[in-house]
Amino acid sequence: MPSLRALTLVGPLVLGGLLPTLAGAQQRPFTTEDPEAIGAGRVMIESGLDYDRSITFGSSGLTGHLLSVPTLGISVGVSSIAEVQIDGGFYQRLSITNRVPAPLSPALAVTGDRTTAVRDVMVATKVRVFGETETRPSLAVRMATRIPSASAESGLGKDATEFNGSLLIAKSVENARIVANVGFVMLEDATRPARQDDLLTYGLSVAASVGRGAEVVAEVNGRANFNQHVVVGSESRGVLRVGTRWTRGTVRLDAAAVIGMTGLDPTVGLTTGFTWVFDAFTIP
Repeated sequence: MPSLRALTLVGPLVLGGLLPTLAGAQQRPFTTEDPEAIGAGRVMIESGLDYDRSITFGSSGLTGHLLSVPTLGISVGVSSIAEVQIDGGFYQRLSITNRVPAPLSPALAVTGDRTTAVRDVMVATKVRVFGETETRPSLAVRMATRIPSASAESGLGKDATEFNGSLLIAKSVENARIVANVGFVMLEDATRPARQDDLLTYGLSVAASVGRGAEVVAEVNGRANFNQHVVVGSESRGVLRVGTRWTRGTVRLDAAAVIGMTGLDPTVGLTTGFTWVFDAFTIP
């Protein structure tokens, strides 16, 4: 299999009027990606607030309550079938409730009961392979690289890169939109740079209209490590999100509860924010 560093460098480069609704493309509060692109010359901005209770950072051994504000995502439609995405955030604060020895504990520069950092930056490219018909779902390919912006000294990062590749599938059924993702993530081992772990990634989301501009939404999204010896920091993880969205024109507001599926994930959390799509430029 190609090395993580090679794919990190070339992966995002390989895939290179407003929407009638905001149903296409990834939108909050989901992390499962819709295969539909936002459209040529359009820009989508997503921002919000995340709060997770009792989340664990396995590599640093820190557990606590994590506030992320504002989260920020920008997607740019470079053609009718492709978009470039940048996701991250300006501020994370972990109120520490527990510490245990971990591989990156010696690197910690945290002496009190709080630590802060920016969020890691994710750069991605999504390309739709074919669109949806009455009998066929839409399909897209997404490739992404996570850039380690949060430092190991803060306990909120690993100073290691990730490469993601996934297939995105979606179908509208009456008043519901069903989206599924399946792929892999290659995690660089921060303690042994020559080593990496390969994990299965998955996601399934449903958004159902319940009234004029209103939807109820649910999602399960995570990763699974089937290796016999699991490196700390590359464990299986997953979350369930259940919430609602309300759309008016080109703006959508959202709120969802978050429930962790493993002992490392938050016991409970909250995410809320908005999505805005607008025409920004013309593709020649």
